[in-house]
Amino acid sequence: MADRVVRHVRIEGHVQGVWYRGWTVDEATRLGLDGWVRNRRDGSVEVVLAGPPEAVDAMIAACHRGPPSARVDRVVASPSTESVPAGFEQRATA
Repeated sequence: MADRVVRHVRIEGHVQGVWYRGWTVDEATRLGLDGWVRNRRDGSVEVVLAGPPEAVDAMIAACHRGPPSARVDRVVASPSTESVPAGFEQRATA
């Protein structure tokens, strides 16, 4: 579908214990995106975003900032073929 893209995003820095996942759920929901967010055991945060390209791009740009207490050092986004159900959820640490 040309009007819907899916991106896998990895955020590195001081991004755990600063409400990054909750902030991601709020921001993605506000933008009307589907997908999920979870902490990784290596200290990063992993996100899958699905929706209109402009909204996905806006969320990726927001991930570079994160919530006020975060320090984002690196954001890596790549295309994904993952099937993403409707809604946005916070998942358990992987």
